[in-house]
Amino acid sequence: MGEKEIIGLLAGASFASGLNVYATLATLGLLARADVVTLPPALHPVQSWWVIGAAVVLFVIEFFGDKIPAFDLIWNALHTFVRVPIAALLAYGATAQLSPVEQLSAAALGGGVALAAHGGKIAARALVTPSPEPLSNIGLSFGEDALAIFITWFATQHPYATAIVVGVLVLLILLAIRYVWRALRQLFRSAEAERFRYVN
Repeated sequence: MGEKEIIGLLAGASFASGLNVYATLATLGLLARADVVTLPPALHPVQSWWVIGAAVVLFVIEFFGDKIPAFDLIWNALHTFVRVPIAALLAYGATAQLSPVEQLSAAALGGGVALAAHGGKIAARALVTPSPEPLSNIGLSFGEDALAIFITWFATQHPYATAIVVGVLVLLILLAIRYVWRALRQLFRSAEAERFRYVN
């Protein structure tokens, strides 16, 4: 696996894993099976039909569970302990030919990118879930699934462009999370002030 492929896989798979790790694993495995991408030996288990099948089954479960308002927040919170570690493992495996220190650095970077994507997803859901109609939540979930699959494929075709796109997306997500955090804090302050005024 060349430097270009490593960059693409590290950026694309890490970000996609933060959105939907099962879609990412299934897409990577199928692309490897179709000879679209050559995975390093450390990641060969990903192209096993057993792993692909398990990822597809879990993707179907997440596909429906992730579109149920309120439940999706619990589901995504629990998946913090799935998406980020798997992204770190993918990054570690993708850099198997590098030194141990570089591998660990790549794993930390992959986990960090996944955490940013995952955090952005949760922040977006926190804003959308209170909406009384379910379509916005369902539409957002569809978009996340599609983006995870697309960016995994895109990374195999345009690795440098993927790295740039992911860098921009991570920056935008960090800014958005900051905005959402401020908005939620302001909301809680207003609610607390209203409750205090009502009590007194």
